[in-house]
Amino acid sequence: MIYRTLGKQGLKVSCLGLGGVPMNHMTPEKIISLIRECHDYGINLIDIYMAQTWLRDSIGAAIAGKREEYILQGHIGTMEEDGNTVRTRNLSETKASFDALRRSLKSDYIDVGMLYFIDSDEDYRNVFESEIIEYAQKLKDDGIIRSIGMGSHNPATALRAVRTGLIDVLMFSINPAYDMASPDADIDTLKDHEGFSDSGMKIDPARQKLYAFCEQNGTSITVMKSLGAGTLLSATASPFGKALTVPQCIQYGLDRPAVASVILGLRNSEEIKGALSYFDTSAEERDYSYIFHDHERIVANGRCMYCNHCQPCPEGIDIASVTKYLDIALVAGEVTATIRDHYNALKKNADDCIACRSCEERCPFSVSISENMSKAQEVFS
Repeated sequence: MIYRTLGKQGLKVSCLGLGGVPMNHMTPEKIISLIRECHDYGINLIDIYMAQTWLRDSIGAAIAGKREEYILQGHIGTMEEDGNTVRTRNLSETKASFDALRRSLKSDYIDVGMLYFIDSDEDYRNVFESEIIEYAQKLKDDGIIRSIGMGSHNPATALRAVRTGLIDVLMFSINPAYDMASPDADIDTLKDHEGFSDSGMKIDPARQKLYAFCEQNGTSITVMKSLGAGTLLSATASPFGKALTVPQCIQYGLDRPAVASVILGLRNSEEIKGALSYFDTSAEERDYSYIFHDHERIVANGRCMYCNHCQPCPEGIDIASVTKYLDIALVAGEVTATIRDHYNALKKNADDCIACRSCEERCPFSVSISENMSKAQEVFS
């Protein structure tokens, strides 16, 4: 397992996390078995948006005696109604449900208190201009949560929230299809081919800006929807008309700036092993660039996708990382101390480029890598 830093508190999370959606359809015994098997393989991050008492109790039973070995994302703003999880912005309901979560988990604290499902201006106002955000801040001040997080599918709303400086962890929907969508696309309809018809789809600049801002300001991202509800794994269902593998979807998520972990809705041993196969695949097998290559409906030429298809560099430069930090600096309009530190930590950087352009011959997106290296030398000098 690979571990990455989650947020400013320095929490160490597995690069693969466990999502809760499939647990809604499991027995308590299966939930306990699933969580413990994931733990055996080093998966320590669990997202808990579910509000059903029996389900939370099952998670509590699974982690009993090993609470310190888990990083838990517990959502603020969900409650149980008629046996289902529903959203609430009522402060008393929010408090009661979050207190009940801690009782079920038999834990005095939750690692990340995730403000639940903020996807619009109205959602933003109902949380960030209300007692809800004050409650979250008090939870953090009192040590009941270590970090304040937020879940969202909307890049504009997410960026607005992250810019407040209150959000340490952002749970965001990331996969190639969503990143290629227009900013006003309905996240629930992107699995349909029609969403990628008519004019070509470009990489969404709003998403680029969000990822860069998070990286620049130390806000970590945990990824949801990495498989596009499974549609990306099927050539007939995928909007690209080409299938990806689970390791390729994981790699895509982990390649985005600021991402700490990719959370998967695993249901059984087979799916756990399918996710873990990521660690047994080669860089070539994880490569996802072919879904964009020569695709008439996708406009990606000239834009680095951080896929490292350009490797190997004869000078040992991590081209994707250099380009990623360059893009972040250009989006921000400045080189912050954080980005400079990340850039300087690279063993080799743009200063080591000999402009041989062998990388450009391998790049599937016709990126002018040599020009990017020159620009990086200028920006980071």
